[in-house]
Amino acid sequence: MTEISPIDCIFCAVDTQKLDDALMLADLLAGEVGAIKLGKEFFTAHGPDGVKRVADCGHKIFLDLKFHDIPNTVAGGIRAAMRLNCAVMTVHASGGPAMLEAARDAAAEAGPKRPKIVAVTVLTSLDDDDLAAIGQQGPTAEQVLRLARLTEASGVDGVVCSPHEVALLRRELGEDFALVVPGVRPHWAGADDQKRIMTPGEAVAAGANHLVIGRPITKSSDPVAAARRIAEEIAEVQA
Repeated sequence: MTEISPIDCIFCAVDTQKLDDALMLADLLAGEVGAIKLGKEFFTAHGPDGVKRVADCGHKIFLDLKFHDIPNTVAGGIRAAMRLNCAVMTVHASGGPAMLEAARDAAAEAGPKRPKIVAVTVLTSLDDDDLAAIGQQGPTAEQVLRLARLTEASGVDGVVCSPHEVALLRRELGEDFALVVPGVRPHWAGADDQKRIMTPGEAVAAGANHLVIGRPITKSSDPVAAARRIAEEIAEVQA
């Protein structure tokens, strides 16, 4: 996989119900991050029109709705979302091979400009005890690898995983499999509600392609400076 520029590595998570706040951040960060991640909170509040308004600030969109349903329903959701010209969308790997293949095929209908589909493995808020509580087989890293292998076999572009599984997945699945990584916190930021975290430089050094970073940028008194500081850390690792 071609090395990605430090700016393009950064997917900034804008998780808010306040459209004005999202647009202000999007305007500030134009040219400073590779994409804006919009999830369920923003999409439920503002829908497709809100996504378009953020995109109009000059951003690629990572639409993080984590589709998880029967194959036909997921395919329909992907087709509907493609009207927004998103660059990346998420599904849950635990939806199984038929669902993953349906998402892949629906995205392919857009041709060369199709969005990348990445499958969520294990949420970064979960650890081994949480997996046991919901009846999934651990340890966490083994469950992530099982779901990543299923995703690759289903022809999907890549997965969302915590930084602590990046080196394992890169080694097992090769260089062409996309790894999108939340749970990334610069050393100067707090962990918040993430349990399996790593710094941006550590995650990229381990093999991450894109880093999903929210509050260290969006809650900073200077979001542009924060994004640039993260990009500089990534550039040092890539040098």
